[in-house]
Amino acid sequence: MNDLAFAGTAGVIVLVAYAAIMLLVGFLAGRERPGSNKSVRGYYLAGNGLGLVALFFTLYATQYSGNSVVGYAPTGYRMGVAWWQSVPFMTSIIVIYLLFAPRLYVIAKREGFVTPVDWIRHRFRSSAVALLATILMLWGLGNYLLEQLVAMGHAIAGLTGETIPYQLGVVGFVVVMLVYSWAGGMRAVAYTDVMQGIALLVGIFALLFGVLYLVGGDLGSVTQQLRESDPAKIGVPDMDTSINWFSMIVMIGFGAAMYPHAIQRIYAARSERTLKRSLAAMAWMPLLTTGVVCVVGIVGIVLVPGLSDSESEQLVGILANRVADINPLFWVIMVIFFGGVVAAIVSTADSALLSFSSVVSRDIYARYIGRESSERAQVMVGKVAGVIAIAILLVLAWNPPGSLYDIFVLKMELISQIAPAFILGLYWKRLSAWPVFLGMLTGALVASALTIVGSDGWHGVPGGLIGLGANVVICVVGSLLLPHRDPESADTEHYVTPAALATPPARVEA
Repeated sequence: MNDLAFAGTAGVIVLVAYAAIMLLVGFLAGRERPGSNKSVRGYYLAGNGLGLVALFFTLYATQYSGNSVVGYAPTGYRMGVAWWQSVPFMTSIIVIYLLFAPRLYVIAKREGFVTPVDWIRHRFRSSAVALLATILMLWGLGNYLLEQLVAMGHAIAGLTGETIPYQLGVVGFVVVMLVYSWAGGMRAVAYTDVMQGIALLVGIFALLFGVLYLVGGDLGSVTQQLRESDPAKIGVPDMDTSINWFSMIVMIGFGAAMYPHAIQRIYAARSERTLKRSLAAMAWMPLLTTGVVCVVGIVGIVLVPGLSDSESEQLVGILANRVADINPLFWVIMVIFFGGVVAAIVSTADSALLSFSSVVSRDIYARYIGRESSERAQVMVGKVAGVIAIAILLVLAWNPPGSLYDIFVLKMELISQIAPAFILGLYWKRLSAWPVFLGMLTGALVASALTIVGSDGWHGVPGGLIGLGANVVICVVGSLLLPHRDPESADTEHYVTPAALATPPARVEA
């Protein structure tokens, strides 16, 4: 993105326009229900009132980032058809959502959950399990935020042709993000996600149509040219690649579905029906997003052959330049598209930031420090914690100490270790607290050790999935060995019965 021919003044104008719209949305969202943002449910969950459109796009923004668009196409360029795995591993996230989200939603509505740790605490009645889950969630969210901040800076600098430098771009949009999140909470985040999601989808398809036009509109000819010039890109993957493919589908499915900001969107749905309809619509998005981006990357092999691995990282920018040259309409769309990429990165970051703030506010401050604090005070603590976290992450993003950064890159590997507590905990009454704690801790340590030493796992199986396997074994075996009624476990019978699940919860207003 650093060599966009259409970058410069037009990019600056588009970014300023996006920033102004975000601020306006945040202002209007804060005024929609005066006073609601002073309660934890109003600020962090939009008063449990997100409708179909807002919920769908905020789920979409949670799962997809502008950084995914500019990063996935180069991977498709390097791997070829094997990168089609990006479609099923994004689909697997929806499968995992459907496995636990409707059931969790019913319980969350009835019990008044605000953060994912509320479920852990309710189910296992164990401070140790809840605290370990809190640490893993904060670590994963911090990593996620760091990635988005770095991507945001590069995207802004690329779109504006360095007119807005990396550091200034990050700080500027972080301030915009903090202002509208502070003003409107989850409601502002969800409403801006609608705008950002539409811009990203339109831009992705414009890029696809543009590259297909440049290549003659015939994917068959692309395949034929690849068969002659680079058959490995369309060949059957070897065994290790196939194992890695399947492993990533499993790990990303469980890991991404466990992100706190993803779970809180389940809580924020207006109704169970709204949640299910949103997830049903989301099932099409892997094909319409990562699938389209993968095709763009494969077509790029024919349009700009011979790029090195480092050069291929600029593939989306290179292709966008060529598409922008087709006619003035495509030029305008490409400028808006890259502005949408920046906005999508911001939308992903604001979701993670809001969830980070809620976990600090509710699961650390309100639980261990300000036990008698009001909800208004808890919301304020969360806001301040978010600002402090962003400041620390900005320093880390600009001056990353090598060893610390290597440790900090753990994300999906650690967050996926929470999955047994949610999924097994929802379906298996015998699951006990201490096996869950030991399994979660063991899985996190195994995944961390394998990642830190640079291991590629076993025949393509990533360390995070190996850790998750050990986690599940400990949970199951330990729970079978412990008494059926573990004194630290909640009495789960009342919320896993079909009758309880069939009873529609009353709508909760902030």
